[in-house]
Amino acid sequence: MNTFQEFVSEEVIRGAIRMAAKDLSNLGRLINLLSKLAREENHKRNLEAVSPHLSNPDSNWYQLIDRVAKTTNPKILETLLLNFIVKAGLKGIPVQHRKAKEIGVSVPFALLVDPTSACNLSCTGCWAGDYQKNDNLSFETLDRIFTEAKELGIYFVVLSGGEPLVRRNDIIALAQKHPEMAFHLFTNGTLIDEELVSELQQVGNVTMAISLEGFEKRTDERRGKGVFQRIMDSMDLLREGGVPFGYSVTYTRLNTEEVGSEEFVDFMVKKGAVWGWYFTYIPIGKDVDLDYMATPAQRKYIYNQIHSFRKSKPILLVDFWNDGPYSNGCIAGGKRYLHINAAGDVEPCAFIHYATCNIEEVSLVEALQSPLFKAYQRRQPFNENLLRPCPLLDNPNQLPEIVKESGATPTQCHNKVDPELLAHELQGYAKEWDQISRPLWERDFPNLASGKEKVLRTANSN
Repeated sequence: MNTFQEFVSEEVIRGAIRMAAKDLSNLGRLINLLSKLAREENHKRNLEAVSPHLSNPDSNWYQLIDRVAKTTNPKILETLLLNFIVKAGLKGIPVQHRKAKEIGVSVPFALLVDPTSACNLSCTGCWAGDYQKNDNLSFETLDRIFTEAKELGIYFVVLSGGEPLVRRNDIIALAQKHPEMAFHLFTNGTLIDEELVSELQQVGNVTMAISLEGFEKRTDERRGKGVFQRIMDSMDLLREGGVPFGYSVTYTRLNTEEVGSEEFVDFMVKKGAVWGWYFTYIPIGKDVDLDYMATPAQRKYIYNQIHSFRKSKPILLVDFWNDGPYSNGCIAGGKRYLHINAAGDVEPCAFIHYATCNIEEVSLVEALQSPLFKAYQRRQPFNENLLRPCPLLDNPNQLPEIVKESGATPTQCHNKVDPELLAHELQGYAKEWDQISRPLWERDFPNLASGKEKVLRTANSN
């Protein structure tokens, strides 16, 4: 598709988005248009699959779309749908697949980048808590990374930290300089104010996921007194300003039943959250504590709750570990995402603190071709049971092999735990989760579990 054709297509899609936002009876036309423009057969199938849900007013997905259409700033709604669905998805993914064949390794769908390691909070068990606190990627480096990403068909960037809003001026400037990209921030929510909301309305391509631990008591226990109320105030500002946002929780042995409860999810929907991210606590970073991990039984509880809520709640929920069957296992190591920390180390995942290169010294393509990522991709998926996707938590013997084979070195400044020692300590957890997850795997994904549908050992399976 040439530049002129792309321009015409985008203008047609903009018009369809505006029509659907004004009247959801036009939503079907938008879906049909996107289906015609889709270049990948699985994208066409996915659009056809969701169409019935989005045309049924009684569906929770219809109710979610209706809420988003009525409450989101029009410029933001139009920009995000165009950037994420069209640019990042329908246009970007075919380019990623083509580039992957050219460079010999997978090209990811998303980049996770830490512009800074600085943070105004100090939360127990933070996965980033063991990095240096004075690391920053320069504006020029971030700009180069995003420019190189677009050349590879990558239009979705997730920003974390530290606290990314410590660099709010640079983030807004980068969003303005790369208007065709979608930026998603994981933030503690305490630095959001009216001025920032106004800036977000103007750029239109930045969204937030605000981290909390549950209700007030749990959140303030881990994050500091008064933080929960500051988060509530920030959510109110975003909702009233028409800026879509979601929440992010790390479920542990202490808060799993709370963040997985219907009461909590309903509360988040009432506050205006459009999506929710669920991460299980991984024993890395600051104040490592294996007893702080959610038990395998609690992980099953989250799995069942999320599956139930997806059928009933008007909110998009992502269960990072338990959604392995939908992503063909682990997506890290450049398969569908990677992590660049604030020191420039290119890591497979936000929870795997090892690297063989630094983005200050290599291009993004060279980083993707690193020995560490090749070692990852040779083994993916790490288990035929895709409810056991992780090479650290679920298949702990895999990570020491990868580190040894690739010559990777740790990127943390403290607690440089020997991967073999950590693997040994996680064996009991992995064995118990195997016993609990296998019946779920066979019950909920019978075709995959029986081999009727092939589990692909490929980095380009989406």
